[in-house]
Amino acid sequence: MSLWGTLTGKRTSSGSPAPTTTGSDTTLQEASPTSSFQSTPFDPSSAQDVSSFLGGASLPDPSQLHPLAGLNQQTLDYLSLDESALSDLPGGRSALPSRGWSDDLQYGTGVTYLSALTLGGAYGMVEGLRRTPASAPPKIRLNSVLNSITRRGPFLGNSAGIIAMVYNGINSIIGHYRGRHDSANSIVAGALSGMLFKSTRGLRPMMISGGLVASAAGVWTIARKTLF
Repeated sequence: MSLWGTLTGKRTSSGSPAPTTTGSDTTLQEASPTSSFQSTPFDPSSAQDVSSFLGGASLPDPSQLHPLAGLNQQTLDYLSLDESALSDLPGGRSALPSRGWSDDLQYGTGVTYLSALTLGGAYGMVEGLRRTPASAPPKIRLNSVLNSITRRGPFLGNSAGIIAMVYNGINSIIGHYRGRHDSANSIVAGALSGMLFKSTRGLRPMMISGGLVASAAGVWTIARKTLF
């Protein structure tokens, strides 16, 4: 190696001859074995059809996929929710199954509101037909009827719904402290709710409203005892 090659790190090409292939190497390459692949013929009788993997033995049991599968139902403790139990107060049975004051409040208020709304709408329709003469055009009669229905129906429905809501609340409170539901609870609750509804009109309207609602509560009590 020259001095310049030592400094630059380059090596000079040597004059050694390239290797040549001898006759013996050629004979070894020709004598090396060659691999050959032979495919076996397809036998249709050995193929699997759809029923082989859709059989009952290969698929899992669907009942075992449930999260509670494998539990002993005889020793399993179930949760008993108090909210699903019906009211056990004496005299608490009504037209519909009740679980307590919340059901009475919803059923009583809803039924009373819809009933009063229907009665008020029917009264408004009759009133609208009476106010317009028979010779009036159909559009004028229809307008008068609709005005009377929308005025009488919601007014009577809202008023009865408020009274029913207060009545059911007071009746539930009295029944809770007395431990039973009877006619006295309904009549007292009706009188108090009617008086509270007209409390801003003076003493006389209060007494009249309380008497009317108490009478209606008494009639409902008698009907409930007779029918239910």
